Amino acid sequence: MTVKVAIAQINSTVGDLAGNAEKIDSFARRAAVQGADIVVTPELSLVGYPPEDLLLREAFYAKSAQALEALAVRLSDLKGLHVIVGHPVLEDGKRYNAASVLVDGRLCGTYRKYDLPNYTVFDEKRYFSSADEALVFDVKGTRFGINICEDTWSPHAPARARAAGAQVLLVPNGSPFHMTKPHLRHDVMRANVSRQLLSLVYANLVGGQDELIFDGNSFVMDQAGAVCAQLRHCAEDLQVIEFINGVPTPGFRAPEMPVEAQVYQALVLGVRDYVSKNGFPSVLIGLSGGVDSALTLAVAVDALGADKVRAVMMPSPYTAEISWLDSRDMAARVGVRFDEIPILDCFTAFRGTLEKEFRGLKQDTTEENIQARIRGTLLMALSNKYGSIVLTTGNKSEMAVGYCTLYGDMAGGFAVIKDIAKTLVYRLCDYRNSISDVIPKRILTRAPSAELRPDQTDQDSLPPYEVLDGIMQMYMEENRSIAEILDAGYRKDDVERVTRLIKINEYKRRQAPIGIRVTHRAFGRDWRYPITSGFHE
Repeated sequence: MTVKVAIAQINSTVGDLAGNAEKIDSFARRAAVQGADIVVTPELSLVGYPPEDLLLREAFYAKSAQALEALAVRLSDLKGLHVIVGHPVLEDGKRYNAASVLVDGRLCGTYRKYDLPNYTVFDEKRYFSSADEALVFDVKGTRFGINICEDTWSPHAPARARAAGAQVLLVPNGSPFHMTKPHLRHDVMRANVSRQLLSLVYANLVGGQDELIFDGNSFVMDQAGAVCAQLRHCAEDLQVIEFINGVPTPGFRAPEMPVEAQVYQALVLGVRDYVSKNGFPSVLIGLSGGVDSALTLAVAVDALGADKVRAVMMPSPYTAEISWLDSRDMAARVGVRFDEIPILDCFTAFRGTLEKEFRGLKQDTTEENIQARIRGTLLMALSNKYGSIVLTTGNKSEMAVGYCTLYGDMAGGFAVIKDIAKTLVYRLCDYRNSISDVIPKRILTRAPSAELRPDQTDQDSLPPYEVLDGIMQMYMEENRSIAEILDAGYRKDDVERVTRLIKINEYKRRQAPIGIRVTHRAFGRDWRYPITSGFHE
């Protein structure tokens, strides 16, 4: 027998039960028009993922239950269509991450998640209890089982579904993106699902939720581990796949993308969802003529449109003329409002106010940071006046070693490239220019500089970015030892300097705005080092 299964790769919003139900209904109806018998939506699709401490509120479960019941009734006219909906359940004082089968206006079965992830960005054991019961149901003679996300990252739950008679495993997912994640999912599913001789329907969430990006990339895999269909990256999508006696037939496969394209689209999605889901009317960016603000501006325009982006140039006495020219050039290329607010008068006033206090002391980073803080103050003033959110422009390399100013360039609401190493910043700029030439070439070829003192470059204070990024990746992202980093060929002075800076600047990072996560270990949810620590490696 032939059964048609639809993957509804939807963008849920945490807590927006009415909006999420509307979206599930819309996708289900589109799938029904295409003859679908089953529609699989992502993990906790009715309430959004991850709801975090909303899951500690009893009212959240009561409202979720009401919304689920109402959705079942709403879908009742789609006769015979089985819709898999993710939602939380509160039973006998225990909380569960669940997925229910809605058909003909009723709930005909609920699966409760077995494996609860508690690593990197996940802390589901804080909220949920585990259940160890299979759920298998029949549609036109084919037996379908349900697992939820982490269940398939070990063999137990798939094997249990297989033992209960399942031929096809339906897997709602809330699997966040990082740069190696899409291929990793395929490998893990082959190891834990295909080896159980089960076909697989992997329905992943898409969208931005605070710092997390859910990339979609849902797929269908046969019993041999071959990918038969692949949905789009970082976009809502719907695809219907035919199963004949439990075996999927080939469907559309979205083309594979280079990692730069994947990351860039993730940044665009993250900005669009953070701004729109939180109700900000527009964004502000301090444009410096440097590569980081250039990339941030390009992402913002692609995410929101030029009419919702405003760039502000705030030249200091040390700003090079080419920085003015390149900033004006790029703003014109992308079509945003561009304003120039010189900070010389403010800087002079600050120095005058502090003249007595600083008499006899040499100028140092204090005066540099005053300039950065003037800029931060001006941007936040514009933010307050117009309701726009400030997008900060600091990259991961700078955040790692503290090459940033508290209450200065760190001032803002959302850090777009917070998890993007400096070397990756250049690669992403090259990728964006391969689509259309929006970033002036000189921005990409001149030496990076904060321009806070005469003839300043980043490399006056830091190792070359290729060295810095390599050490940061090994130490921070891969958790390698100092000895292993030295064995990789890095100089001892550079290793000691970079690792020391990473540790002593934790207090700064704790005060930074949240930003988009694209690596498997980002500062923030993944990195939890004590600020106060006497440990030396």
